[in-house]
Amino acid sequence: MSERLPPIDGSVLEGISKTLGDTNNGLTGPEIGKFLLEVNILDIDSSNTKWKRLYNAFVDFQNKNQISNNILKFINKSMNPARFVGKHEQFEFLRAELNKRLAFIGLELSERGKFIKTVGATTIAEAQQRANRLKGKLELRNTHPTIYQYCSAELLAENYFHTVFEATKSIAETIRQRTGLTEDGSELIDKAFSIRNPLIKINDLSTETKESEHKGFANLIKGVFGMFRNTTAHSPRIVWEINESDALDILSTISLIHRRLNINE
Repeated sequence: MSERLPPIDGSVLEGISKTLGDTNNGLTGPEIGKFLLEVNILDIDSSNTKWKRLYNAFVDFQNKNQISNNILKFINKSMNPARFVGKHEQFEFLRAELNKRLAFIGLELSERGKFIKTVGATTIAEAQQRANRLKGKLELRNTHPTIYQYCSAELLAENYFHTVFEATKSIAETIRQRTGLTEDGSELIDKAFSIRNPLIKINDLSTETKESEHKGFANLIKGVFGMFRNTTAHSPRIVWEINESDALDILSTISLIHRRLNINE
């Protein structure tokens, strides 16, 4: 990028720093130092936590130079796919998290680690308004409290894709916490809701009707996983554009699942 690119908003910069400095999936301390040096950004706070170290270095650079070019170069270098051979899940996690923030400045990081300009990027104010509106409508439906944590401005930067995707993942996480299982997808559901040895029961399974209800609930979760998690995660967003009405219906279904899981805890 040869053009002088304007500074990145502080809240977006903070989100980028927290992603790249993530304890589990982000850069190591030595990697941060290496890439800062390579893109000519001073490492002014090397003893701080990783994300604050990055954030302070980025802010200092922008304040002095009034451009964001070197920060974007840092992202390019740190997200070079060649660095993630054998670590595809880590790469995709970081890329997805970065793209939630980059959407605010009209950019997207491709699978090749290069920036793509996006059309009509949502402003932070617009995304926050969208988040507040979605929360308000969910409150009218008496939605389970777990769902609200996925109605944030950063998740709603592009469309409702990320909110639905993250909320769907919360079902599996809740089941794993309840059961101690480590599986995912259908395998997790089959083990957790097995009729012979159920780790989670939504009733006492004393009649054929109750067994059918139990099986139906398990199949409902599988259906949500299959349609709104697995497929959406691997499809281009342009194909899986989720509008507000769809998001409300999907999130209401996820809310129902969480409520039933809690009632029978």
